[in-house]
Amino acid sequence: MNYVLALFLPPLSILLIGRIFLSIVVFVIWIPAIIFSGGLTHPMFIALAWILIYQAGAEKRMGRFTRDD
Repeated sequence: MNYVLALFLPPLSILLIGRIFLSIVVFVIWIPAIIFSGGLTHPMFIALAWILIYQAGAEKRMGRFTRDD
């Protein structure tokens, strides 16, 4: 579901995976980029959000299988 949210609101989807500072920076850059480019830069932010979502999922998966407690 987070991938679908990233299509419409990339900063919010980045916030939901726990990257607070990065989501604020992306939001500050995303709003003017949408206004001035007319939406041409939006796919770049979608790709960034999808990469970060995938990375967060991969970290969770690796944490489950490599725990040496």
